[in-house]
Amino acid sequence: MSMSALISALRGAGRQKLSTGTIVTTTQVTGSHLLRIDGCTLKTTANGTLVKSGTFGVGGHNWRIKCYPNGDMGYDGWLSLYVEHASHSKTGDATACICMSILDHAGKPWRTKGNIAAEANKYSSSKHSWGWGNFVETKDLDKEKQFKDDGVSILCDVDVLDVHTTDYRAGLTSTSTGTVVPPSELHQQLADLLWESKEGVDVEIEVSGETFAAHRWMLAARSPTFKAELALTTATTRLRVDGMDAAVFKAMLHFIYTDALTKEVELATMAKPLLVGADRYKLERLKLICEEELCRHIGVHSVAAMLALAEQHCCRVLKEACTRFLSEPGNLKAAMATRDFEQLKTGCHPALMELVMKQYIAATEA
Repeated sequence: MSMSALISALRGAGRQKLSTGTIVTTTQVTGSHLLRIDGCTLKTTANGTLVKSGTFGVGGHNWRIKCYPNGDMGYDGWLSLYVEHASHSKTGDATACICMSILDHAGKPWRTKGNIAAEANKYSSSKHSWGWGNFVETKDLDKEKQFKDDGVSILCDVDVLDVHTTDYRAGLTSTSTGTVVPPSELHQQLADLLWESKEGVDVEIEVSGETFAAHRWMLAARSPTFKAELALTTATTRLRVDGMDAAVFKAMLHFIYTDALTKEVELATMAKPLLVGADRYKLERLKLICEEELCRHIGVHSVAAMLALAEQHCCRVLKEACTRFLSEPGNLKAAMATRDFEQLKTGCHPALMELVMKQYIAATEA
């Protein structure tokens, strides 16, 4: 039955004020990608080490498989699998169902996990990766002889869902006295008023030669640091922020207003300066988001700088991830051979260096 016929039938049944409806249609585009990880990689990679596939396109978006052969941080002893939305900065949010399978030698699924359309994942600027930290225990892989030497093959199916809504408005009959009430636009109006239009701003912030307008009450409500600075005098109409890039401050200010990062922010490259800013202005949620991102990029050549950063800014999550990485066989010795290790020795707390050296001594005596 068409929308117009259905509305007419409902009016005939007493729904005289019914004049509008919404038609919702969902289209689905499916694509697949195969990732092969050899046995050597499975055996030698440390916990927290990331292996990525190449990007592949499905439904107008680019995707990437993320695999931690020996577990993501917090999932030691597991093989962790995720699907990352790799083109969010260009293509925007996406809704997708994912299904991931480890294949046997015959190419048949040996272990599969996935979700259905009713449980589709929403990929956004704040959540661009979905999957399972506990996909399968590595000891289960070791038990299967077919996986020991040749590694594993991972098949990823992505179903991108595109939901379209069409508003339908029927003509009101002459006997109808009903009034059509539009949907609430309060949330959008507040966002436009506070962030986009900057109406009612009462303070300017100068950062690296650029000036940003803001509301005193918003800054004070969201940041204890800003609250303390603004409390020094009620007459303050201009603040100056030193030691921060303007682009980083803009991203941080947007987070203060919206509790989210903009689509333009490449968190992988901006995580470090954003973490420093978040710590400075006591934005704990933003700080944790940055820590989580940095944990995904810990390696032999980056762990020293990461550990120094974690110690300087009291980043418990990042610090624990770094120490776990260094405790893995061979990682500490390899890290000490890099030039960045000098930064670790000069920038970290003596107690932390003592811990690192104890791990090194234990590793050399083993």
